[in-house]
Amino acid sequence: MQYLNDMAIFVEIVRSKSFSKAGVHLSMPKSTLSERIKRLEKLLGVQLLNRTTRKIELTEAGEMYFDKAQKIIDDALATHELISDFGQGVHGEVRISLPVDFAYELIAPIIPKFCERYPDIRLSFDLNSRKVDLVSEPYDVVIRLWTADSDSLVNHLSFDLDGGLYASPDYLNAHGNPQTPDELYQHKLIRIKAGYNRQWRVFDKQGIESIIHADGSLFSNSLGFTLRLGLQGLGVVALPHMVVESAVKAGALVRVLPDWELMPIRVYVLTTTRLLPAKVQAWIGFLKNELIDGKK
Repeated sequence: MQYLNDMAIFVEIVRSKSFSKAGVHLSMPKSTLSERIKRLEKLLGVQLLNRTTRKIELTEAGEMYFDKAQKIIDDALATHELISDFGQGVHGEVRISLPVDFAYELIAPIIPKFCERYPDIRLSFDLNSRKVDLVSEPYDVVIRLWTADSDSLVNHLSFDLDGGLYASPDYLNAHGNPQTPDELYQHKLIRIKAGYNRQWRVFDKQGIESIIHADGSLFSNSLGFTLRLGLQGLGVVALPHMVVESAVKAGALVRVLPDWELMPIRVYVLTTTRLLPAKVQAWIGFLKNELIDGKK
């Protein structure tokens, strides 16, 4: 069964994109890793990696082998952790990739409660705006907004962030408070590049839709930055209710057109496998409790 160990080494090298980095992760010399890969290639009868002085690349056979091998290795590790948790309790590191805004506005406030509940779990966050490749990069969980955007990932949790229109009291005192969606065209509208984009789709309680073309002079790709522009009285913003909750309670923002709701932002919590170790189950369950059940 030695080839299974070599398979695990191959997966780590591909994910690390480097023999040297994989050696650090596995506590093995680079020369040993190279010999193990050569042995695996000899056993399989095909070349898996093209090696150059600067990088490694998968051959066509290597891509096929990696696609199957990484799932086998991940499931094996998850099974090992799942069983070991019975005797040792929930512990270990959970590596999470998520959008910066989602982390700042929605995740950071609930982390103290998680740490108190699960003191033996370490959370490692990678905040970024790019679409990470959960299959080839070393994450346990990825959180995505708007779309899951992958048929190869398993969706363990999805929910909507309902939103509305908001503005500061100073802005509304200076420019008036719109009473219908059509009146928004007389106002400064601060839009987000993605998601709500140029068009704000709003729905009233009867489900009637109105589309507002938000062609203001200010726009960004950040929920947090858009919030701060709204707080400074620069215009009307379209944001999830959970993002502006504290600002509304403090009186810094006021709901505009309260009978109209924005098209929700869909949130997805994804992994590469359905078989999850207890530490990952604990994290996903905590998110469900805090961001879904706790808001009902």
